[in-house]
Amino acid sequence: MSINLQYHCGKFQLDLTRPKVMGIVNVTPDSFSDGGRYSSVDLAVEHALQLVAEGADILDIGGESTRPGAEPVSLDEELRRVVPVLEVLSKVTAVPLSIDTYKPEVMQAAIQAGADIVNDICALREEGALEIVANSNVGVCLMHMQGVPQTMQINPSYTDVVVEVKKFLADRADACLAHGIVRERILLDPGFGFGKTTAHNIALIQHLDSLLELGFPLLVGLSRKSVLGKIVGGDELQRLHAGLAASVVSVIKGAKIVRVHDVKATVDALKVVAAVM
Repeated sequence: MSINLQYHCGKFQLDLTRPKVMGIVNVTPDSFSDGGRYSSVDLAVEHALQLVAEGADILDIGGESTRPGAEPVSLDEELRRVVPVLEVLSKVTAVPLSIDTYKPEVMQAAIQAGADIVNDICALREEGALEIVANSNVGVCLMHMQGVPQTMQINPSYTDVVVEVKKFLADRADACLAHGIVRERILLDPGFGFGKTTAHNIALIQHLDSLLELGFPLLVGLSRKSVLGKIVGGDELQRLHAGLAASVVSVIKGAKIVRVHDVKATVDALKVVAAVM
């Protein structure tokens, strides 16, 4: 099945014939690699605008850490963190804004504040989430996760990780289609690091082509993740080169969007890929 390379999200239509870079804006005190650095509205907006200047095609704003072992935050707190940032950015940026949340109430408020994409680690399984996205014009990214952030890295197990992730994503895409969310609004994300061992993550990278058979563009998020640390060593802030390699490999294997912290370096790396492919 061919992949639709026009992605409709809010007021934007993205041409995915060129891979896009999604810049991460964590408005949280406890994200795994940059927690607390951009936890005020002013700092988050400043950081987001810097990412756009570096070449980010999309901004992904999140108000709740979903790192392994993270504790959930209240609805009110998440809204307090993300809505003001979205309201400002929607007025001063010309790139799509993504809200990284699984809470339907946050999705609704974020859409009203200017979000163009819902990036959901739960793939719209929370009650009401499907309906909120279906009743809007935003794009959606459906991610695979085994378990929940608090426990997902405690002995994750699969018979065949590629087959099981593929089936889950196919089922969630079908649910979206059944609710009237057209194919052109759907992205899929294998969920690297979300309930997966290093071996599981590597198998998914190796077999991205299998997931492409579903006919939807793939978003890949490997930036600074522990699977890279297992391969090269070092803490989160020492994984730049590994992250660039992961983004390049993912794009060569067919990913259309890479979600990263280090935007300028990734943009430059993908320019080289585009020049020689």
